[in-house]
Amino acid sequence: MPRIAGQIDLAKTEAILEATSEAIYERGLSVSMDEIARRAGVSKQTVYNHYGSKSELVRALIARRVDSITAALEVPGAVERPQDALADYARALLETITMPRGVTLMRLIIASVAAEPDLALSVFNAGARASRAKLAEFLARETAAGRLAIDDVDEAADFFAGMVVSHRQLSLLLGLPSDLSNPRIERIATEAARRFLRAYRV
Repeated sequence: MPRIAGQIDLAKTEAILEATSEAIYERGLSVSMDEIARRAGVSKQTVYNHYGSKSELVRALIARRVDSITAALEVPGAVERPQDALADYARALLETITMPRGVTLMRLIIASVAAEPDLALSVFNAGARASRAKLAEFLARETAAGRLAIDDVDEAADFFAGMVVSHRQLSLLLGLPSDLSNPRIERIATEAARRFLRAYRV
């Protein structure tokens, strides 16, 4: 059965993003669009048609990861089970910051700040800022439903994310030993959600 146009477009998009992630991890931000296109099995023009520049490709990689982190906040019924939703968010956040490709990408972006400050801002807006905004929207829905009492949802979202990430991402970026085993991630995620809700629950 032939795929419809939307399915083909989505498949190409995923192939391009996966090729970009792989190529940057192996070759750095200087990797060429030709190399990305070759790895994705598409023409360079197709890459440019989907993403106008390498910076846009990097921004899209970050946005895709944010969608994965925040997915638990947007599934049907999430607002009725805030502790599970927040724990799932925390778990995805911790799993993301431990990914070797993600650590490498963040190091490369930090190293390029002086030369490409716009890239750093784009990544920040598509990543941490977007993730916190979606968390704040979830907390606003919980507050509107009367389950939580939060005056400043943006601040509360920062509190929760800070409690989860703490020093851990910096340690990973510095190449220091990490304690983020799967059981440790699970404990941090569930405990952070429990403590956060205890602080804000009506």
